[in-house]
Amino acid sequence: MKEYILITGASSGIGYEMAYQLAEKAHNLILVARTEKKLQQMQSDLTKKYGILIHYFVADLSDPNIAKELYKQVKDENLLVSHLVNNAGVGNYGHFTETSLDEELNMIQLNISSLVVLTKLFAQDMVKRKYGRIMNIGSVLSFLPFPYFAVYSATKAFVMAFSDTLAAELEGTGVIVNSLYSGTTDTGFTTEEMQSTNLHKTKPMHPEIVAEQGIKHLLDGNGKKVVGFQNWFNTKLPNFVPDSIMMKIKKNLASQK
Repeated sequence: MKEYILITGASSGIGYEMAYQLAEKAHNLILVARTEKKLQQMQSDLTKKYGILIHYFVADLSDPNIAKELYKQVKDENLLVSHLVNNAGVGNYGHFTETSLDEELNMIQLNISSLVVLTKLFAQDMVKRKYGRIMNIGSVLSFLPFPYFAVYSATKAFVMAFSDTLAAELEGTGVIVNSLYSGTTDTGFTTEEMQSTNLHKTKPMHPEIVAEQGIKHLLDGNGKKVVGFQNWFNTKLPNFVPDSIMMKIKKNLASQK
């Protein structure tokens, strides 16, 4: 039975780059995103160029019930998912008392609830087979929660804690759970408001680089992988800088120029 790597949020950014790089390595793919036109184009391009098997599913994972339906559709198609990449995510920026509650509830559903649903359902199958890999996409903000990114930071902190603890639970089962963390990346994720902060004084990382490191970690890595030396260094700062000072630094960085 042929194996597939399932990628959520596959039509843009890091997920898009991972899809093309994995296709080049001859991996069959299941692509998941909200926009069917983009998925159709990717299926056509990748099939013609690399001769691999591509399936896609249109799904808005801001509703965890859709995540359950996605799993059911994959099973109904009799597709074996050997690797799962929980990449789909969304963020927002602003004072918590002024940002949209509906947007933040959708963010929690997408960044946390659907990730948990897909991880649980596919991990159960993987444990039965005694083989599989799951990679969850976090953020440097998983380590460094920033003001004005209050809910987003919290969702990504959840991703890190969830990934670490689940990896420990599944040790010895043949199923590996790991996680990937990048800083500011040049994708459609970043809004104009985010770009106007001091955080964006440094040049954002290209998604191709993040995807390349992510694929290595997905296929062979364990534990946490922070992409880029500066990002790695930044995640270690809280070990040496007092919380009160660290939060002031982060608030200044997250403030608009």
